[in-house]
Amino acid sequence: MKLHDILQGTTPIARTTESNPEIDALSFDSRTVRPGTLFFALSGSAVDGHSYIESAIERGASAIVCERMPEPTPDIPCIAVNDTHEALGTAAANFYGHPSRQLRLVGVTGTNGKTTIATLLYDLFRRLGYRAGLISTVVYRIDERTVPSTHTTPDAIRLQAMMREMVDAGCDYCFMEVSSHSIVQRRIEGLHFAGAIFTNLTHDHLDYHKTFAEYLRAKKRLFDGLSAEAFALTNADDRNGCVMTQNCAAQTQSYSLRSMADFRGRIIETHPDGMLLSIDGKELWVHFLGRFNASNLLAVYGAARLLGADRDEVLQAMSMLVPVNGRFETLRSADGVTAIVDYAHTPDALQNVIATINEIRRPGQHLTVVVGCGGDRDRTKRPEMARIAVTDTDLAILTSDNPRTESPEAILAEMRSGLTPADRAITVTDRREAIRQAVMGAAPGDIILVAGKGHETYQDVGGVKSHFDDKEEVRAAFDLFHPHTVTKS
Repeated sequence: MKLHDILQGTTPIARTTESNPEIDALSFDSRTVRPGTLFFALSGSAVDGHSYIESAIERGASAIVCERMPEPTPDIPCIAVNDTHEALGTAAANFYGHPSRQLRLVGVTGTNGKTTIATLLYDLFRRLGYRAGLISTVVYRIDERTVPSTHTTPDAIRLQAMMREMVDAGCDYCFMEVSSHSIVQRRIEGLHFAGAIFTNLTHDHLDYHKTFAEYLRAKKRLFDGLSAEAFALTNADDRNGCVMTQNCAAQTQSYSLRSMADFRGRIIETHPDGMLLSIDGKELWVHFLGRFNASNLLAVYGAARLLGADRDEVLQAMSMLVPVNGRFETLRSADGVTAIVDYAHTPDALQNVIATINEIRRPGQHLTVVVGCGGDRDRTKRPEMARIAVTDTDLAILTSDNPRTESPEAILAEMRSGLTPADRAITVTDRREAIRQAVMGAAPGDIILVAGKGHETYQDVGGVKSHFDDKEEVRAAFDLFHPHTVTKS
């Protein structure tokens, strides 16, 4: 494909030559450059791609897109733009033939619920007989094929390449999580959305966005970019829902468990194995627990209806859906101890999961919460996470959760600053030992919540990732202290 065709829709502010070489690959990593590659020098907070232009040229790059012209001027075409991230998204869409225009692409954004909603929409439409793609924190799927997930929302090149594969595989739909980072970094530039869903906005990622207002503004940009043919579905139970659709060109719809909305639902009954819901006046049994999951399912229903699916077929398929990996997954020992593994790593998510457990636990059942906070991330939420962990629970065990380059003890000290001497909490730095102590201290009938990592299968300590799976650790502890483990999800 010719360079000028790939850069169609970008706005160059300078170029070294009008030369129009053939391009057969795109890259922003100089280590992957080979002859025929168009290299994008992406500016970033940690790494500046402009430092690697010379390396890219040495490896045979056929052209360079940058924000600052290199010196001395190279012999190959160099095109300067105001924003290389934006240019990369547009170029990737051109290079792969705008696959999102051949799919019905739905983006899901918000603090909590993105993975569940995107995954359940994928599962739902597969049950309805369609081929579909999924881009989520847990996994990427191209129809039936599974691709390991590296980011909630991957880079623009990988996004467009996967969507091209989805189109070639005959997919009709793609459901993807859209993180606030990906919006700010313009990774979704060049995508054509058939619809977008807003779940909620709570305390998270302030290490990156600095203020809640900037975090909100990042989410809103997804809705600002929707076309008049698209839909915008927002959670009316979150006060920020209406902000998302201000000056939005798309068809706006809402869903709610508490107030008037286009799609309404309520919980009729809650049992240990599921809930009876009412959705738009129809009763529905689902294999999920918690108000937050009822809200997620309502978003799934609303999006499916806005995509044109039949109401009764949607409700029937929803009754067969099951929880997502690492989201309120339940493991039970033979003698009746229950462990729940959940990805809850924000104050709101942790509070919701504890509230859900308290709705179903019986008198005499003790609840222990094992929880930590990630390193090199939003520090302001650490005391709040600890406060929530000791509220309406019997014991909180504060422990490590991907400390990364920070001291685990320093993170735990910041968590403990949110507690009082009267709070029932202990600190166990080693996460494996924390899970074992929780299981060892549990009696038949008790409940243990292991929160924060969910589907993750690693622990990042000192910047080094080692295998660690909360579910494996719970099973191993059950085998030690409550033999003959059985599992139920």
